[in-house]
Amino acid sequence: MKPHRAALSAVALLVLVAAHAVAGEALCRPSFEIRSVTFSAMDIHAWRRTWTARLAVDAAPCATTSGDFRIDFVRLKEDAPDLRFAETFAWKPGPVEATTIFAADEAVLSYTIEAPSCPCLR
Repeated sequence: MKPHRAALSAVALLVLVAAHAVAGEALCRPSFEIRSVTFSAMDIHAWRRTWTARLAVDAAPCATTSGDFRIDFVRLKEDAPDLRFAETFAWKPGPVEATTIFAADEAVLSYTIEAPSCPCLR
């Protein structure tokens, strides 16, 4: 019975040490700078427009060289309530372009970029 308790105690200790090591890992974030945001002219055949954001990504503090980020939108529509939605895009250091399709009667009320965390270089 006692060896069983010792084994359980050892497993519990290993779990706590591993959890502390993961929790103690420093996390950083890449920074996103919006260079421009545009809406294309309406495509009269498809009745849609393309929203495009051109971003500069500085991932200097990150140990990773790419990842995902999210843009949260609030969409306006002429005959419907505002709609919150999000789209996921890929980032890499340097210039990045994010595009989303909107119907002809839709516009962007607001958007925010949700930067992911990344492991720090050190």
